[in-house]
Parts: sequence; C-alpha cells; structure tokens
Amino acid sequence: MRAVAYKTPQPIAAETSLIDVELPTPEAKGHDLLVEIKAVSVNPVDVKVRANMAPPADELKVLGYDAAGIVKVVGSDVTLFKPGDEVFYSGVINRPGSNAEFQLVDERIVGKKPKTLDFAAAAALPLTSITAYEALFDRLRVTDPVPGAAPAVLIIGGAGGVGSIAIQIARTLTDLAVIATASRPETQDWVKELGAHHVIDHSKPIAPQIAALGIGAPGFIFSTTNTDKHVADIVEALAPQGRFALIDDPKTFDVVPFKRKAASVHWELMFTRPLFGTPDMIEQHKILNRISELVDAGKIRTTLSETVGAINAVNLKKAHAMVESGRMKGKVVLAGF
Repeated sequence: MRAVAYKTPQPIAAETSLIDVELPTPEAKGHDLLVEIKAVSVNPVDVKVRANMAPPADELKVLGYDAAGIVKVVGSDVTLFKPGDEVFYSGVINRPGSNAEFQLVDERIVGKKPKTLDFAAAAALPLTSITAYEALFDRLRVTDPVPGAAPAVLIIGGAGGVGSIAIQIARTLTDLAVIATASRPETQDWVKELGAHHVIDHSKPIAPQIAALGIGAPGFIFSTTNTDKHVADIVEALAPQGRFALIDDPKTFDVVPFKRKAASVHWELMFTRPLFGTPDMIEQHKILNRISELVDAGKIRTTLSETVGAINAVNLKKAHAMVESGRMKGKVVLAGF
C-alpha cells in the first residue's frame, strides 16, 4: 500500500522530512478495523512527532492522527462496525498513522462518519472534537457550576482546530457564555461565525478585557495554545475555585499562582484513553457518534478551512508547514491518493 513516512526527525523544509513509501497492508485482528483511508487532516501533534521523535533504527514512522474512510475488514472481536461502514476517528499515537492507503484502528475509538459530510470535511473533526469534548466535560466539568463564578468559559486560541470545535460544542451543549480569543480580523470573524458570544484579542492582556465585559470572572478557562504567555492573565481572570485546562506543552509551567484561588489545573490529552487501554476507552466511540449526530442535525459544522490536494509527501509537507506557521484557522485536509 502507498504511505507517507519519515526515518529521522528533520525540519519540514528538508527534502526527506516526509517521503512516499510502499508498505505491506496490515491485517485486522481482535477489535481492529482495517480502514481504507479517504481523507486525513494534519494536527500540531503530527508536527511535534515528526520534528522530535525518531523511529527505531531502520524503521519508518507513518504519521496521521485524523482520518475518514471505509471499513474494509473487521477483526474477530469487532461488534460495532461491519465492512462498508463509513467512519471517522483519530487513531492513537503509538500505532502507525493514517497517512497510508489502509490503517488498523481499534473500533472503540471510531465513530460513524456524519452522513451530511464528505470524507474531507469529516476528517477535519475527530481529534479536535474528542479533545474539546473531553476538556470541557471530563476535565473542566462545565456542567457543574463554580459557586459565585460567571457561567462562562474562556477559550484561548479560539480560531485553531481545537478552539474552533470547542466554541461550537460549548454553544450547542451548554448554557455558558462563550468567550474566545483571536488576534486578527479574519480569525475574529471566524470565531464569531462559530458562535462565540464575546471575542477578545490574545495579543493584548487578557484579564482586563475579560473584566471589561462586565459579566464577572469565568468559572472555566480552556487554553489551546501559548499557555506560557498567558498564565498570569489566566490566574487573574479565573474565578475563585475555578477550573483551568490546557492542551499544549509550555516549556515551563508554574502552578503555584493557582493556589490562592484554590483552582484546579487539568491537562487534556485525547490519546490517554487508547494509549493506556482504559476501561472507559469506548467513550471516544460515543463522543464521535454524538458529534456525528450534531453535525447531521445542523448544530455543528466542520472546521475544514483548506484542502491541499491528494495524500502524498509533497502535499503533506505543505500542510505541516501551514500548521507550523501558527496562523491556521480551522483545519487543513488532504483527500485521496
């Protein structure tokens, strides 16, 4: 089967940072589905792994943590899907990825593709939807009010992949006021279109802008990017006993300032459940099916913003460069071979 892989971590501009290769088609066993890949999207995790993680000597690493496709073969223990089903999912970080014609994925982290979306539009959603949903409901527990806090959630980095879907999920499934940050006119327009009640500029001090809204201190803050630049503002803006979640990897992160407000700090990583095979791993199947239903009901829209062509090394290098720029809105997708 055709695939795109790498042998050594390199800058994306390097000629061999990603290469086209031929690999054996894997065999589905147990709870695995063999999925024929129709579209993939690129996430910051693709960029981080490619730049920093070397595969074992003389081995190739296939990236790709978002996919939409068709089930071709099912393992002997599969009960949730059958051949011919259209699916979408984000895979797991310790198995070969979706930048290939076929991929093995555990059925318990796979959802039914939205019927109203094509494969490209569907491929933009899985990783970010699971991340946003888990952050909001499993980590921040946004349906459990913080005493005295404004019923509001601040989403830092609202125009990115996770922020774009988090805004929509919060608007659709909660009664919270949604405050999103964006720094450019086009990204500010984007987050407004997605449903943010208030938009503030994260290139300026955040806490004073929150105070100026006049709604009180939010009980929940979700940071998707550049957390280290905003910690002081986050602590100042967050309500006492509030909850804070982040998904990025600050070089340093001091939790001590949160003590005065008895705030809880949560790291969200959507790979944790499948990586450790937790007893509740099937929750990701349920989350994706719920997202699919919301999309088909017209309550959530895809966050696809650009398609760069077929799945090959040249186009994936373009997509990686776009994600590395830090100026993306929504998601970049590749479709077909």
